Amino acid sequence: MSNDGVNKGRRRLLVGATSVVGAVGAVGAAVPFVASWTPSAKARTAGAPVKVDVSKIEPGQQIVVQWRAKPVWVVSRGEQALEDLAALGNLTDPNSEVPQQPPYIPHTPARAIREDLSVLVGICTHLGCSPTYRPEVAPADLGDDWVGGFYCPCHGSRFDLSGRVFNNSPAPSNLVIPPHSYEDDNTLIIGIDPETV
Repeated sequence: MSNDGVNKGRRRLLVGATSVVGAVGAVGAAVPFVASWTPSAKARTAGAPVKVDVSKIEPGQQIVVQWRAKPVWVVSRGEQALEDLAALGNLTDPNSEVPQQPPYIPHTPARAIREDLSVLVGICTHLGCSPTYRPEVAPADLGDDWVGGFYCPCHGSRFDLSGRVFNNSPAPSNLVIPPHSYEDDNTLIIGIDPETV
């Protein structure tokens, strides 16, 4: 058989075009596969540290931020609130002996790196509801001995402004304190221990 009628240039063009299309297809199939090895932006931010400007929080005020899909409360406590915390009795774990906080958090009534700021995961340790912030003193529904804190409307657990649970509450332990540190006087970083800053 004779190859006289074969256009070699056309054959090279078709082979080249087919190779290019095949290579593009292989890359197109490989890119999603390789991309699946790296976490998505949503997954990265779910565990990423969160910076919070605490310079404008007034005593008695609470702000809520999201960290790892959980609410984290930052509460500014004034001098009177700190005095009330030291005088409270009727607490299940007043010295925070059950490990609900990082080891660098002092086992004091304030349970905080900075006594003026309380940093707590806003999830009840009973069944995972989110307690409400109740800063008022002696409201009718919580009694004359209430000096401010958190009340879980689901089952009635009560916590002080440091997240310590009161006796006779369904919650078995104090509220969790997340790992956190301070970059400076105005910047709280939730999700990073002080040793890593």
